[in-house]
Amino acid sequence: MKFTKFIREDLTLKTLSGRTSKVTKDLLVGEWQVDTPVDEFVQALPDVLAVREMKKLARALLDAREAGSARLLMYGGHVIKCGLGPLIVRWLNEGVFTALATNGAGSIHDLEMSLYGATSEDVQAGIKDGSFGMWKETSIHYGSALNRQQGIGRGIALEIIENGGNTSISPIAAALENDCTVTVHPSLGSDIVHPIHHVNWADLGREAEKDFVSFAEVVGNLANGVVLNAGSAVVMPEVFLKALSSVRNLGYPVENITTADFDMIKQYRSTSNVVRRPVDALGGQTVEVTGHHELMLPLLDVFIKAAEGRK
Repeated sequence: MKFTKFIREDLTLKTLSGRTSKVTKDLLVGEWQVDTPVDEFVQALPDVLAVREMKKLARALLDAREAGSARLLMYGGHVIKCGLGPLIVRWLNEGVFTALATNGAGSIHDLEMSLYGATSEDVQAGIKDGSFGMWKETSIHYGSALNRQQGIGRGIALEIIENGGNTSISPIAAALENDCTVTVHPSLGSDIVHPIHHVNWADLGREAEKDFVSFAEVVGNLANGVVLNAGSAVVMPEVFLKALSSVRNLGYPVENITTADFDMIKQYRSTSNVVRRPVDALGGQTVEVTGHHELMLPLLDVFIKAAEGRK
């Protein structure tokens, strides 16, 4: 039939009573006060979109902990730069996560913050005068960590602990203290310590291989577990997918994983390699939360406490 004339009065209308609506009054935001308990605060939030994602992830983490399944937190350097190291330490102390994995930047910010109480330089100013990344203490400690020949993660943890670093703000050191696997996955040439002679690339590659093996062993035990990627746009999603394929190749029955990604914007690799592909192939459920780490990760902690029934 050829469309010849649009007549508004001829539109067929239906009544709202017969419509299925996605948002009803029981989903609307409630009220809270400064002293409102966290469980009541979460209950007062509108039960839609990211709130549902947060609830799903919090429940999955607690269920996996109760079942004794692995809970892996992968993160980028920005998470530490945003001041969230102490939160990750608390999660390790409370058994929320059983393993940590980060990129080179995550390990460097952790090392500097725990040993010297400061990190994150002015990159633009440093590029102008050639001082960007040229820090003696950082490179010496990093080289010393590699020389321990226990993997990069364990080496940095020991370097922090044995040099009097603040382990209450260091996820890497806290992981070792809690007997959790901690691994570091550098991209050669991308970290500030790589140009400096204190860090030997042969040593870096050797220790990175050890960490990949340890990381793969964690991934091999992720059946019915949880993996959360926070703020690593490229390195950890790529390393995770290779490790996952490798352990499946070896016959490990890694299935039914809760895969989650937190970042400031949606990224292709983390969405594909962490969230979608593993669940599409092996079953499970997905979680995606977009927002600033300094807000979203503390909010996740609130949701975990609410799911536990804490006040």
